[in-house]
Amino acid sequence: MEATRVTQEAEQVSIGVDVGGTKIATGVLRGGELHDRHVQPTPETGWEAVLDAIAAQVAALQATHPDVTRVGVGVPGPLNTERTRVKFAPNIYGFTDVPMVDGLRDRLGQRVVLENDAKAAALAEAYLGAARGTESSVYVTVSTGIGSGIVLNGRIWRGRHGIAGELGHVTVMPGGPVSGAGLDGALEALASGTAIARDASYALNREVSTAEAFALAAQGHPVAGRVVGQALRHIGVALADIQKFLDPEVFVIGGGVASVGDLFFQGVQAAADEYAGSFAPVTIRRAQLGTEAGVIGAALAAQQEGA
Repeated sequence: MEATRVTQEAEQVSIGVDVGGTKIATGVLRGGELHDRHVQPTPETGWEAVLDAIAAQVAALQATHPDVTRVGVGVPGPLNTERTRVKFAPNIYGFTDVPMVDGLRDRLGQRVVLENDAKAAALAEAYLGAARGTESSVYVTVSTGIGSGIVLNGRIWRGRHGIAGELGHVTVMPGGPVSGAGLDGALEALASGTAIARDASYALNREVSTAEAFALAAQGHPVAGRVVGQALRHIGVALADIQKFLDPEVFVIGGGVASVGDLFFQGVQAAADEYAGSFAPVTIRRAQLGTEAGVIGAALAAQQEGA
């Protein structure tokens, strides 16, 4: 494939792997270009098969790029404090307490840097995307679930236990719908693509996709508009709270749900402005790197840690 050009100050090279519930994407980040991006389905037979698939593709990339020894892997879900194991990934079959680093080291014979996928995307957007040139940014991805990452002074802020940035699992409605993590009223149970499709299907008494819910809302459908509007309001309120608590320079929002465009961003911005009040303006930008953010961010994580 053609190389995707981004801008990076130093000529560094690493392999990035972005593991998702339906696909695994890989690529080589060389200087300012992403090369040889490859996408394959995520195995549905357990974590061993997922690690086998990752190792096979990394080995294939190293065969054509023999100078690459740094490998970064981004995965959904929280990691242990040492970032060697995935605690759980609700959207990947059999992904509970997975020894990612040891498993891939055994398969590849080298060290691998493990990162949460949203944090990897946050790093990519901070260095090479919509938040480039800022000292602090918060990246939020709104898709099947909701994830986020915080970048302060060019580094991911992890917190004491490595879970800083788990915005999707913040409780916003105690007693509300239960999330994939088993928490009632979490933000992603109320405002993710999954939640919007669920609520729209219930309200309209038929199967409704997230995309259709937004399309109906854009056409002025009162029920769909209310479902979508409530979800966007929850997200905007969450951003306003973060602004008052952390005061970042900018928020960058990406993910499949955000890709619907103006309706999404206008709704989130309106709620954020309302609930931020006179404390500080909430600056929201659209993510620039799209589906390549996870691969680029995982590769950057490997470069930062000198894997």
